[in-house]
Amino acid sequence: MKQTIHTVSYEVSQVLAGIDEKQAERIALSIEDAGRIFVTGEGRSGLMGKAFAMRLMHAGYEVYVTGETITPSIQEGDLLLAISGSGSTSSICQFAEKAKKQGAVIASVTTNRESRLAEVSDYVLVVPAATKKRLAEEPETIQPLGNQFDQSLHLLLDAIIIYTVNQSMKTNNEEMTGRHANLE
Repeated sequence: MKQTIHTVSYEVSQVLAGIDEKQAERIALSIEDAGRIFVTGEGRSGLMGKAFAMRLMHAGYEVYVTGETITPSIQEGDLLLAISGSGSTSSICQFAEKAKKQGAVIASVTTNRESRLAEVSDYVLVVPAATKKRLAEEPETIQPLGNQFDQSLHLLLDAIIIYTVNQSMKTNNEEMTGRHANLE
């Protein structure tokens, strides 16, 4: 068991070490510049997106997750953060294309810089992780499916929030705690 834990953590650290810092900083700036933030992703990418949206809310940003009943229409000046490991998930690409037509900024997080999602995006953050497709250019992993991408994504998005909050100095831990759910 210890060896498996070590290997998984090593793999994730290798993925995170391969992140282009400028791409990650650009995502942080796009969050700061946005009127409102919309997060979209399917499956496990969507779950990581929801965790990211929750942390953005804790930090005081106006944020919505696509598909929820209280999500308003996206508009010019808003940001759509679209997450797709492959960059080809059709619903996510369609959301990005629709949001672009409305004048929103599109920031995508994907493993594939040449994907349909990346093409429609204003900013792309490439996560050099393995996906369930196991393409030749993806790193080796002991993990099944897109686990390596999902785990790396979770930590990367957390790092982006921490960086954004520290740069903006708009909030602190006490204020974030005050925005934490209390109906639990």
